[in-house]
Amino acid sequence: MSVMKRMSMIFKSKANRALDRMEDPRETLDYSYQRQLEMLQKVRRGVADVATSRKRLELQINQLEQQQNKLTDQGKKALQVGREDLAREALTRRSGLDSQLGDLRAQYQQLQGEEEKLTLASQRLQAKVDSFRTRKETIKATYTAAEAQTKINEAFTGISEEMGDVGLAIQRAEEKTENMKARAGAIDDLLASGALEDFSGPKDDIQAELDRMGSGPGVDLELERLKAELGQGPAPKELNQGTPGGQAHEQDVDVPQAKQWPQQPGGAQ
Repeated sequence: MSVMKRMSMIFKSKANRALDRMEDPRETLDYSYQRQLEMLQKVRRGVADVATSRKRLELQINQLEQQQNKLTDQGKKALQVGREDLAREALTRRSGLDSQLGDLRAQYQQLQGEEEKLTLASQRLQAKVDSFRTRKETIKATYTAAEAQTKINEAFTGISEEMGDVGLAIQRAEEKTENMKARAGAIDDLLASGALEDFSGPKDDIQAELDRMGSGPGVDLELERLKAELGQGPAPKELNQGTPGGQAHEQDVDVPQAKQWPQQPGGAQ
């Protein structure tokens, strides 16, 4: 297959798919019904034209028949007065009208037959259009109901384009929320461990040092407790644990003597 043929086939297939997505059966049915109405209107117009022509021929035939009767009467009167020549002329003219009447009557019969055929065709087409209109409305109602049911089912199952977009938006929002929560928790842990400094408050180096010193014994105590549970060492001693008698040793505290200020004149210290 040549390149041009393949391109033509691809273009036709894509165009057919696009047209199939754009096509609405209800619009197609309405268009077909409109075309049938136009055809019915043309048939009715044809019947009217044939009937008009037939009526015109009928008027002409009546006029010629009246002329025939008049010529016959004139021929009789001419014979009564002894004018045979005038009677012969009247009969000659009447004979000419007979040939015309014969042709007009033949055309009249033909038009009358055509009118009957067109009238019958118009009636059949009218019945067909009425039947198509009823079926069209039924199909449109069924299609509309099926379309609505399909949209409802797609909305419930989440496979429609609109609900799919909503579902993706919710999923992205949840993922961003979880990421933000994880980031906030990580920053809190880093601030608590001292790996990051909190620049939002006053910087206190002494408090930071005390916090680091206070966290050390707690870790050592927890480590010794775990070793004791595993049988790898003695039970840990609690900080500031008292003596066996329950009394804590008091450290001697040297109280400095009050500084003697030289006496002021007048006995004041």
